[in-house]
Amino acid sequence: MNTTVADTELEHFIRTSPKAELHLHIEGTLEPELMFQLADRNNIQLPFKDIEQANAAYNFANLQEFLDLYFASTQVLTQAADFQDLAEAYFAKAIADGTTHVEIFFDPQAHAERGVPIDTVMQGLLAASETAQGQGLSVGMICCFLRHLDEADAFKTLEAIEPWRENILGVGLDSTEIGHPPTKFARVFEAARKQGYHLVAHAGEEGPPEFIWEALDILGVERIDHGNAAMQDTTLMQRLAKDQIPLTMCPFSNVKLCVIDNLQQHPAKAMLDAGLKVTLNSDDPAYFGGYLADNIVGTAKALQLSRAELTTLFNNSLDARFLA
Repeated sequence: MNTTVADTELEHFIRTSPKAELHLHIEGTLEPELMFQLADRNNIQLPFKDIEQANAAYNFANLQEFLDLYFASTQVLTQAADFQDLAEAYFAKAIADGTTHVEIFFDPQAHAERGVPIDTVMQGLLAASETAQGQGLSVGMICCFLRHLDEADAFKTLEAIEPWRENILGVGLDSTEIGHPPTKFARVFEAARKQGYHLVAHAGEEGPPEFIWEALDILGVERIDHGNAAMQDTTLMQRLAKDQIPLTMCPFSNVKLCVIDNLQQHPAKAMLDAGLKVTLNSDDPAYFGGYLADNIVGTAKALQLSRAELTTLFNNSLDARFLA
C-alpha cells in the first residue's frame, strides 16, 4: 500500500479531519466515574461497590450480556440535569476528537419504564446540545425504539415524542436483534415516515443478512446501523453499493461484543473496496473502550488504511448526515 498514514502522523490526521459521528448511543457514554456521581446525587444503590469493580464488569460474551448491564446502569439517570451532564461529557470528547457533527441515539423507553418522562430526557439533552452548538459542534437526535419491546410500546413512544418533533431528526431501532426482525416494527416505521422522520435501524450486527434486506425494503430506512452481515450476501453487497446506503459501523463494539475476533477481521476495508458507503463510529464508547478517534485510529492501524481511504470514510460520514 503506497499511501499508508505513518503511525506518528495518524492520530493528528484523524483528529484534525472534519467528520461526523452517526452511531452513538448517548446512554452508552456513561463512564463509571459519572455513573457513581449521579448515583450519589440521586441516592441510588449501584450493583458495584466501586469504579474498579464496575470496570471489571465491562466484559461481555454477546450483545445481550452488554445490554443487561447497559440498562441497569441507566437507573442513575433520573433528572434533566443528569441527561445534561451525560451529554455534555460526551460532546466535550467529540469536539476533542475533531468531530464537527453528531447524531445521537437515545432510548426513551428505557427511561419511561423507570418513571422518567420524555420531557425530562429532552430538556437535559437539548440544554447540552445548545452548549455544544455554541462550541461549533452541530447536534441531531434520533429516538430509538427498543426492539425487545412490542409494537404497541413503540407506537406509544412515537406518540410521546410528538411535542418534540422539531428537535428530533429521526427514529431508529436498537436493542436485542436476535428474535426481533425489523418486520416487527413495519407499521411503526410507516407511521414515522408519514410524520416526516428520517429512518434508520440496527441490522446485521448479530442478525442475518435478511434483517438488512427487511430494514431496507420493509422499513424503508435511509441508513443501516452496523451491517456486518452484508458480507455474507453478494447480492446485498451489490444493492448497498448501487444505492449508496450508508453503513454506520462500530469497530471496537464489534470486537467487544464478539461479532468479530479482532480489528484485523473488521469488514470496513473490504466494504470500501466493494464501493459501499462505510462510516466508522463508537456506538457505546464508555463500555467498548474508545471514542470516535480511538475507533478510527485502531481500525486504520489494524487494516492499514491509506490516507485516501480515511478521507473517504470522513467524507462518507459527512455525506450521510441528516440535516434538519
